[in-house]
Amino acid sequence: MPGHRPPGVLGLLAGALAAREPSLGSVRLVAVDGHAGSGKSTFAARLAVALGGAPVLPLDLIASHTAPFDWTERLEEQVLAPLRQGRTAHYAPYDWVARRRLAPVPLPAAPVVLVEGVGAGRRALRPWLAALLWVDVPREPSWRRGRRRDGPGLGAFWDGWTADEVAHFADDPSYPYADLLVRQSREGYAMAPGPGGAAEPD
Repeated sequence: MPGHRPPGVLGLLAGALAAREPSLGSVRLVAVDGHAGSGKSTFAARLAVALGGAPVLPLDLIASHTAPFDWTERLEEQVLAPLRQGRTAHYAPYDWVARRRLAPVPLPAAPVVLVEGVGAGRRALRPWLAALLWVDVPREPSWRRGRRRDGPGLGAFWDGWTADEVAHFADDPSYPYADLLVRQSREGYAMAPGPGGAAEPD
């Protein structure tokens, strides 16, 4: 029709994800994983818009200083179990400055819910995922970008984080199970088939 514009990459991806079978009750749970600093949060936010305002759960709010990767049980209790039952989840976000949990916030059982963060594609979550997306930026450039973003004041934190991230992915890698690889370009994003074997969206 006159003036009609074909959907871009994110629109095509959103349509493909929305067409998948629910994976967690009535929810299609989609993980956005990758190294710290790779651009997961920005990509997830843009994908959420393409999905018509899908809820996004940043795993930084589930993790904490004392448990940067040991948060599976918290996620199950506060998020996965309610969503599986078709109920709105409520999780207590972590304040990284005050180093404490804040009042619970809601996460509705929408048709598609995005969970983004390092370790979003871990083995404990994969049975409940409709798709696992990996933001395909190597770890060293990702970490450099993250350090520049956060500034020298968090240098010691990044030293500890990168060691923890290496240990986590050595024990529980996500990349080999990724359905799609998200690659950044001057034009925006491109998708490629991941090691997990899913086809690239048409």
